[in-house]
Amino acid sequence: MDYLLKTEPTAYSFADLQRDKSTVWDGVANPVALKHLREMKPGDRLVIYETGEHKSVMGTASVVSVDASVPRNPQVKIKAGKALGKPVTLAEVKANKLFADSPLVRQGRLSVVPLTAPQYKFLTGD
Repeated sequence: MDYLLKTEPTAYSFADLQRDKSTVWDGVANPVALKHLREMKPGDRLVIYETGEHKSVMGTASVVSVDASVPRNPQVKIKAGKALGKPVTLAEVKANKLFADSPLVRQGRLSVVPLTAPQYKFLTGD
């Protein structure tokens, strides 16, 4: 499965993830986003989207492990992938028909969004 993870770059940016090489993705409060975190499996592909000034997909990552033993606070360990050659902006996402029904567009405040394989390919070029 593929997912998009949103982060505020002043709190934790994609560059921070690249520097750290891996991190535990937690601190999510929205029940729908928590459900998506609990559903993640090792090897799932991720894209990291920075909110704030950037409003762009900045790079890739992958799930290393998931500990969902505490349902309200799943601990998802992720590892950094590669930075995108050119970040994909929210405007580009909204203009693409692949995302017409996506929670990324319809539920703007959702911090963990499932992606289809074509959506992932559009965002990463992979």
